[in-house]
Amino acid sequence: MTSTEDFATYIAGLPRVLAGAAALFRDAEGRVLLVEPNYREGWALPGGTIESDEGETPRQGARRETFEEIGLDREPGRLLAVDWVHGTARPPLVAYLYDGGVLGEDDFKAIRLQEEELLSWRMVPRGELAEYLPGALGHRVLTALDVLGAGTGTAELENGHRVG
Repeated sequence: MTSTEDFATYIAGLPRVLAGAAALFRDAEGRVLLVEPNYREGWALPGGTIESDEGETPRQGARRETFEEIGLDREPGRLLAVDWVHGTARPPLVAYLYDGGVLGEDDFKAIRLQEEELLSWRMVPRGELAEYLPGALGHRVLTALDVLGAGTGTAELENGHRVG
């Protein structure tokens, strides 16, 4: 066996981790844009799986997924949070959450939902987010809003809870 084959065998035996990226969009009142997937219960942020096998970065994935899901082609702002989510039925997930910016009326008119994946969208006040986003995602979004309010830094999370 060559060293190249040995390395390929080694890589194939490593644990697998999923990676996802999303954008946190707000309006002038501070409400958060949520989308309703048709393939599972509950609500989410615009975003999805990073196509890392194709060389896509988390930032590129957030932009692509946002465009595909809601029709807004925006360069993501700064990284607000990175969350290591484990202990679920799927492999561990590294979730990147970027600042999507503040949306105005023209942006809302331009939203076009990806009908293959989404049923609807809505703007949700901070105080109601826990009703729509339980668990790690809800904690991640609330922490990201805190990071935005502070104006600096990136939050490191594990299962939605701040560490470090």
